Amino acid sequence: MQPYELSLAAAADEIRARRLSPVELVDSVLDRIARTEPSLQAYVTVTAERARESARAAATGHLKGPLHGIPMALKDLIDVAGVATTASSRVRADHRAVADSTVAARLAAAGTALVGKTHTHEFAYGLTTPQTRNAWDPDRVAGGSSGGSAVAVAAAAATFALGTDTGGSIRVPAALNGVVGLKPTYGLVPRHGVTSLSWSLDHVGPLTRTVEDAALVMSVLAGHDPRDPASLPTPSSVDYRPLPGADLTGVRVGVPRNYYFEHVDPEVEAAVRSAIAQLEALGATLVEVEIPMARYVQATQWGLMVPEATAYHERTLRSAPEQYGADIRVLLEAGALMSAGDYLRAQRARTLMRQAWLRMLDEVDVVAAPTVPVTAVRSDQEVIVWPDGTSESVSDAYVRLSAPADITGVPALSVPVGHDGAGMPIGMQLLGRPLTEAMVLRVGHAYDETVPARGHAPVAMAS
Repeated sequence: MQPYELSLAAAADEIRARRLSPVELVDSVLDRIARTEPSLQAYVTVTAERARESARAAATGHLKGPLHGIPMALKDLIDVAGVATTASSRVRADHRAVADSTVAARLAAAGTALVGKTHTHEFAYGLTTPQTRNAWDPDRVAGGSSGGSAVAVAAAAATFALGTDTGGSIRVPAALNGVVGLKPTYGLVPRHGVTSLSWSLDHVGPLTRTVEDAALVMSVLAGHDPRDPASLPTPSSVDYRPLPGADLTGVRVGVPRNYYFEHVDPEVEAAVRSAIAQLEALGATLVEVEIPMARYVQATQWGLMVPEATAYHERTLRSAPEQYGADIRVLLEAGALMSAGDYLRAQRARTLMRQAWLRMLDEVDVVAAPTVPVTAVRSDQEVIVWPDGTSESVSDAYVRLSAPADITGVPALSVPVGHDGAGMPIGMQLLGRPLTEAMVLRVGHAYDETVPARGHAPVAMAS
């Protein structure tokens, strides 16, 4: 096995035992990037010299923890001093960060090595990331908006990466590329220094190869930062690593009777229900739950996100609208047409929905459901037609099942649970009560322990 193939936890063990040097690991990942980038285009910027310098420092310095010497990537919304933050847009082509974001500073203090900044759907306002290709099939969408981060991890061109999630932008590309993606509780991970899409919906979280890896990263990211007004007063020394073993005795897993299994591809439903049965075999008790206010999910999501995004871009939209991509410009212009009344109604709906979700989650420890209703579609596909003759856009389909966790702010973890007939990955998401990341990760890790170790995507392997 080559160093770039190691999971974060495995690489950390090798570095701690001095069987692997951070320099060797970083060089291996940089070589991997050079070989996979021509076909996948996950990266906006590769910071090779910066990464090598960090690796040399890690190799000679004292061990700072499990992230010491680990090569990682950041979505190109996340500021790193001296490095461009373009948001994959011409609008920010000349922008260079003057200070580290909170999450970048915390990762640097933990001893990581930044290998590059990854592509996002422009300003995180989309679910496909068109610049980047799916790690399992370059003719299919990567998912978005953290598509570059998911593809880099899936292709073993980063040991882990950070993304952002406003309507599903960590979990959607994680599911479509067969990696783990965690959207934490709203306010648990600070967003200071992270370009905003929608301030009341934005989350920052990790994309990794295993659930254990996600827990290791969360242990560094989480904790209060007064520079983010939404940051929760939580400690920064929580260890999220789940205990070894796969016993789920006493854990209540909610299985939705509505919404999450409606208009879902049969292969996706079968894989997720099989994974839920595996949780039951591990000792969990399955409990049917009713998803509250399901008919209002998408209207509430768009009612919040669209006007907030437009407000953020208001000045540039007036002065240089031609610098935005056509799809993003249309959305931003649409936001300018929404009334204050519409926005306030969405806020009211969010409050009621959150209260109803908390009541539902009092009955269970996690809810298990598909992450997305279909696997990665071909890059030129714009519409999904369901067997009953109804249709929806690809973006609406991908956001439909992921949006509730953003609206309510609850933690949600996407875990790979199989592949469809075309070999494309399928994801299951686990949703819990606010600040129950430890439980969500425990259940995800228990499932992870029962499946064969996951390597990198085969299309990348052939590169």
